[in-house]
Amino acid sequence: MRVSEEAGVFVVTVSGELDFDEEDLLEASWDEADERQLPATAVDLSEVTFADSAALGALLDAHNRHRRDGRAFYLVGPLTGAVRLLFDRSGTLDHFTYAASL
Repeated sequence: MRVSEEAGVFVVTVSGELDFDEEDLLEASWDEADERQLPATAVDLSEVTFADSAALGALLDAHNRHRRDGRAFYLVGPLTGAVRLLFDRSGTLDHFTYAASL
């Protein structure tokens, strides 16, 4: 997982498995996004091969934090089959705004 700033957007790029083991890293990323107070955060999930409910919970938390503060929160794809399935089965797909690329 890495973070960067591109054109005034806080970008979190994730690859591989996104599960309970990465939950603390995600939360640290959200804290950094809060500190920087950029108008938007984009989470690039295009290279994520697996995500579990802990990852989903962290993404929902970030979405809610950004919404509360009046900042945009985007997921960047395309989403792999396993990741899309998690959003579909949990009924959370429509909670997020998606972008095809950064």
